[in-house]
Amino acid sequence: MTSPYFRIADLAPHAGTSVTVQGWVTHLRSKGKIAFIVLRDGTGVIQCVIVKGQVDEITWARFAELTQETSVKISGELRADARAPGGFELAVQELEILGLSPLDYPIQPKEHGIDFLLDHRHLWLRSNRQRAIARVRNELEQSIHDFFYERGFLRVDTPLLTAAIGERSGLFSTEYFDEGNAYLAQTGQLYGEAAAAAFGKIYTFGPTFRAEKSKTRRHLTEFWMIEPEVAFNDSDDNMRLQEELVSYLVQRVLERCKAELSELERDTSRLEPVRAPFPRVDYSDAVAILQAKGSSIQWGDDLGAEDESLLVEDHDRPIFVVNYPREAKAFYMKENPADPRTVLCNDCLAPEGYGEIIGGSQREDDHDRLLQRIREEELPEDAYGWYLDLRKYGTFVHSGFGIGLERTVAYICGLPHLREAIAFPRMMHRLRP
Repeated sequence: MTSPYFRIADLAPHAGTSVTVQGWVTHLRSKGKIAFIVLRDGTGVIQCVIVKGQVDEITWARFAELTQETSVKISGELRADARAPGGFELAVQELEILGLSPLDYPIQPKEHGIDFLLDHRHLWLRSNRQRAIARVRNELEQSIHDFFYERGFLRVDTPLLTAAIGERSGLFSTEYFDEGNAYLAQTGQLYGEAAAAAFGKIYTFGPTFRAEKSKTRRHLTEFWMIEPEVAFNDSDDNMRLQEELVSYLVQRVLERCKAELSELERDTSRLEPVRAPFPRVDYSDAVAILQAKGSSIQWGDDLGAEDESLLVEDHDRPIFVVNYPREAKAFYMKENPADPRTVLCNDCLAPEGYGEIIGGSQREDDHDRLLQRIREEELPEDAYGWYLDLRKYGTFVHSGFGIGLERTVAYICGLPHLREAIAFPRMMHRLRP
């Protein structure tokens, strides 16, 4: 074949010429002396038409060998056709089979159980829905980098193996040579704080791990988190950055992922109002609101998923719940001077039952108070010596937050479970494929 090879997404300018494409067969049908192949290459789909009288016998015979997911190379004349998938049609002149797919391809055009699909995740990724989710995720990742780059943030990559923990939730531990136990990072935040003292404003972006024995639709044991940290930002500054980021991400996906959101049947009218500022609700007021709505929550309790949904049900955009009780939050959060029972923190709760997508706080910048909190939590002081140094050598007001990528993908795409928001989900009872 001598025609130039093109990705399907790049074909439009070449209508009326002979082109070559490569990809996988998704659908086949024939009607007398005309046959149709729908081809996918990862960038788009195109319908290819074979007319028996216009190709040689070998090419026509090869069509009969095709099966779902067979990989092929096809050459022919590209024609604009508004009725065809993708808006173009390829009049086949040559067909080459690259890799046959047996007839027992596991995922057929019928209903499959979720466990079956997860067992075949490596193949499930090829479906229209999963490709749409992946493209939205990709757009969100690029948007995050663009947002922080445009605002002068430096990306810092932090360790995945650490001796210091950041959260109370379960840990994955492993022996680390002669150094004792190491832990898979629950957060890059502590290291991000050190970097903020060097560069002013930074963000981290990477996988994090939580060994929580949770099977809810909101939990994964391995997920990706974005964690900005900004020197001299207080809690109010921190929330302004959060609402600017979330608004930016939602509007960017609405602008650039229309086809994907349509494939997912996402009601975009639920996303269009998502613009800063977001409402703020004090934790104590939130408890009163929830009790009035029938919740059994008591002051001092952390908010459960049902509580979060109740709080946001009357809002068309995310809200902030601020100033949680000290005992419900991590040791590094700054005591609230207006109410020492609480800390200067916030959760950003998304509407439609998606709950917390961001957790943020002003950090404790007083050396002695931070040391006291470490001791209260019975954490190993030697593991936090370097962290305490940040308060010893030029302490400074600073704040930051963590936004879960998969929770954000799920919210924007309207997914019922986080397991579809990442290519290969890791859950309590799933370690493969």
